[in-house]
Amino acid sequence: MQRRYALVALGLLTFLMPFALGQSSRATNSYLIYVGTYTGPVSKGVYAFRLDPASGKSTSLGLVAESTNPSFLAIDPTQHYLYAANEVGDYKGEKTGGVSAFAIDRKTAKLTLLNEVSSRGAGPCHVTLDKTGKYVLVANYDGGSVAVFPVQPDGRLGEASAVVQHSGHGPNAERQEGPHAHEIQLTGNNRFAIAADLGLDELLVYRFDAAKGTLIANDPPFAKVDPGAGPRHFAFHPNGKFVYTLNEMGGSVTGFAYDARKGALRKLQTLSSLPKDFKGKNDSAEIVVDASGRFLYASNRGPDNIAVFAIDPAKGTLKLVEHVPTKGKTPRNFAIDPTGRYLFVANEESNNVVVFRVDPKSGRLTDTGQVLEVPSPVCVVFISAE
Repeated sequence: MQRRYALVALGLLTFLMPFALGQSSRATNSYLIYVGTYTGPVSKGVYAFRLDPASGKSTSLGLVAESTNPSFLAIDPTQHYLYAANEVGDYKGEKTGGVSAFAIDRKTAKLTLLNEVSSRGAGPCHVTLDKTGKYVLVANYDGGSVAVFPVQPDGRLGEASAVVQHSGHGPNAERQEGPHAHEIQLTGNNRFAIAADLGLDELLVYRFDAAKGTLIANDPPFAKVDPGAGPRHFAFHPNGKFVYTLNEMGGSVTGFAYDARKGALRKLQTLSSLPKDFKGKNDSAEIVVDASGRFLYASNRGPDNIAVFAIDPAKGTLKLVEHVPTKGKTPRNFAIDPTGRYLFVANEESNNVVVFRVDPKSGRLTDTGQVLEVPSPVCVVFISAE
């Protein structure tokens, strides 16, 4: 009897194996890369590439959606929809920006516009989704506010379910005359939303209601970085215990211990993201923690490089590994591909995305020689292709 059951199980396994392998093969056969841009004389919207993870080579698929200043992009958890922050200060005659919803064709990479809504604040510069994919959250830089939009069953965006206006200013009269929300993200448990405000030198923490799509100030309501540092973007450690913010004006990284139950941040360390001998104007831009949680990367628009740091897994503190030139001018956003093998840097002013190989043991970056031509690239995101 036992032998009969074993034979049946073996037969069933043999029957299902090709399907399982086929699904696995299709899931990792290739990826689509979407690049958000600033539009103008050359750029017309969102561009796409197809990445072969085996060879690391990317093939241009050209313009896949016309859109005005689709600077930052976000993909929903199902990978059916893409959302873009349209970074403008005048949307249909109002002093606000826009948010666009697109349906994704994962075979051709083409995007079909579903609808656009007001971002409820000028200059939206960052967009993300909550963990359920039911809400899109936007940070409005010029307007100094954050907003939440419900996602309809067909991927379209509804009117805002929450808008929170920040207030106050920082010590830099030129750049911190008022609030400038630069990024908003959900925590791993989807209970809190954290917003980096460059104008206030604060990471503001909100309790997020995933049923209503509302934001309520947490207690404590924020964590401070050094005066005049100007926090721009931040990244969570995969273990959920640490948060790292890149300070645009200060050219530094500040690490925090994070209490997931209370939504509280406690400062651990601040260190420079710049080479010791660098002198001149700099605006740091993007920060990423790799999937292993061992390394952190930060871009600097001044020396035009990527700073690589090793992360102490127990303490959460950072140690500089190296600075790597980005082979282009003004590196803004960058992203590590889903395999963890490659890092794609969007060099806005040299109109290209440069590809580096990531050493999984040391975290160091090596130029692959690949340069993807994209006009005024700002943001890079990935999805699985069909």
